[in-house]
Amino acid sequence: MNHSLNEQLLARKAAATPRGVGVMAGFFADRADGALLWDVEGTRYIDFAGGIAVMNVGHCHPKIIAAVDAQLQRFSHTCYQVVPYESYIALAEKLNRLTPGTHAKKTAFFSTGAEAVENAVKIARAYTKRSGVIAFGGAFHGRSMFAVALTGKVVPYKVGFGPFPPEIYHAPFPAEGADLEDVKKAVSHIFKTEIEPSRVAAIIFEPVQGEGGFNVISAEALKWLRALCDEHGIVLIADEVQTGFGRTGKLFAMEHFLERTGAVPDLMTIAKSLAAGVPLSAVTGKAEIMDAPAPGGLGGTYAGNPLAIAAAHAVIDVMKDEQLPERGAKLGDRLKARLDALRTEVPQIADVRGLGAMVAVEFNTADGAAPDADFTKRVQAKALERKLILLTCGVNANVVRFLYPLSIDEAVFDEALGILVDSVRAAKNA
Repeated sequence: MNHSLNEQLLARKAAATPRGVGVMAGFFADRADGALLWDVEGTRYIDFAGGIAVMNVGHCHPKIIAAVDAQLQRFSHTCYQVVPYESYIALAEKLNRLTPGTHAKKTAFFSTGAEAVENAVKIARAYTKRSGVIAFGGAFHGRSMFAVALTGKVVPYKVGFGPFPPEIYHAPFPAEGADLEDVKKAVSHIFKTEIEPSRVAAIIFEPVQGEGGFNVISAEALKWLRALCDEHGIVLIADEVQTGFGRTGKLFAMEHFLERTGAVPDLMTIAKSLAAGVPLSAVTGKAEIMDAPAPGGLGGTYAGNPLAIAAAHAVIDVMKDEQLPERGAKLGDRLKARLDALRTEVPQIADVRGLGAMVAVEFNTADGAAPDADFTKRVQAKALERKLILLTCGVNANVVRFLYPLSIDEAVFDEALGILVDSVRAAKNA
């Protein structure tokens, strides 16, 4: 029996790689361009996953390719901590300027979002001389041991991996529409029964939760968190790994809240679309806090790799020149309008939400009684049959999130919206 190339690769994958590396698609990438991806058999897909929010400028943007190629001709690695290079400093200067707030800032580079999160906590602990960290239910901060302990979702991230590092505490996430008083009571309960505030080093949050279901933090809650941290000398960390670099209609999601509340975080973690798929992450924050660790306390062999730094410089230029955050916001409005228009005929649509292009749709049972993960899976499967790649998320696995490149062609975007509508209808009628 002859097997297709994808089938052959699936068999090799099963034999050579562990099942713990979960893979959504049953096909293998060969090439990509913009918002399109072709598999090894030549089938064309529209990519609304973007490598999980990494390809905001699109696949194979020519300016990114040119920047990385130019750097590759000069040198690919020295380890910045051994022999430094000017491009690292210049990128730090740009992020210090572009991130919200006019206070003095410094930036350190790493390789992954989880590394950025763990180093942000290290920096906060060094600065405060404290150990406790508060995170939120539904949060996702990475898969390394400390980052996954901060993550507020058990399946599949925590199952079988405990015990986890101590002195990490979770409160309900204060999303828009949630009762902030309940969240305040939960944090007060932590302070009364688990750890006194004078031993808490940091509170970490996502301005819009990613894996948690694209829940947007309320402006009132952020204002309260800022005041709470100021009162107790706690470092406030905004995890912008997924929300950063144009996804929410601003370069950083915290810009929305600076406008509404005046609140800025002490530290920010940045990764994913920062370097368009070349591994790079950053921690940017108040200079006096960033300077707390002693020399040698921060870094990594690949941290701030020159190829990734070159890509990030080009990404910043593309974001500005093509006005991608602004374009993303307009595309997000169109997507939300199409989904809202479906609500009258598809009672399973419980909510359409998001900020800018960071849009999600939540599905419940038709009577609204419970989350409907099965319906959500059907929508994803029906879309994939029609060659549209979608991702699910949410604590109850009942949310579809949309992470298309902000540079997507208008015709391709319209095609994708048509497929999405057809897929939701097909899931309803299945």
